[in-house]
Amino acid sequence: MNNPKPKEWTAADLSQNYVADYKPFNFVDGEGVRCSLYVSGCMFHCEGCYNQATWAFRYGTPYTKALEERIMADLAQPYVQGLTLLGGEPFLNTTFLIPLLRRIRQELPEKDIWSWTGYTWEELMVETQDKLEMLELLDILVDGRFELSKKNLMLQFRGSSNQRIIDVKRSVSADKVVIWDKLNDGNQSFEQIHKEKLI
Repeated sequence: MNNPKPKEWTAADLSQNYVADYKPFNFVDGEGVRCSLYVSGCMFHCEGCYNQATWAFRYGTPYTKALEERIMADLAQPYVQGLTLLGGEPFLNTTFLIPLLRRIRQELPEKDIWSWTGYTWEELMVETQDKLEMLELLDILVDGRFELSKKNLMLQFRGSSNQRIIDVKRSVSADKVVIWDKLNDGNQSFEQIHKEKLI
């Protein structure tokens, strides 16, 4: 796993404006029905990452205006709650994500925006201005590197117990991390559930 110094990695230097995948109308990448945009490129290289192909900044296809129009049309559906950004590392792709998020805020203000990141909240607070700008366009941030030793299959919307689901607006207002008030982790381990099924 790589740990950056503040402002060491920048979207301006690294992003190739590529996306790994786009999955509309899913139920797994956050609350409600969501459209999920998987961006390409990540420098964290967490051990056990389930999506190593997206580490490459030119994996997949270039982000296009046609894709943006499709995302906007899908998000406009009344049953869709919002957009989720995954990767790869969204905060190393601010070059095209910030304009997209600004457009969503303007045209579809009722939709919420989630993002996963390898950065912690505390790291983002001392990062580049574009990262801070994108953070303020979000509603929910799932922060922190995936740590294989802390992997837990019962966690809600995240892979390891060090990661947090953060309410961005309330955290910015309070000037400290405020955890999402709908957090609902499972209280049983995978092994316990497995044993109960065998009985």
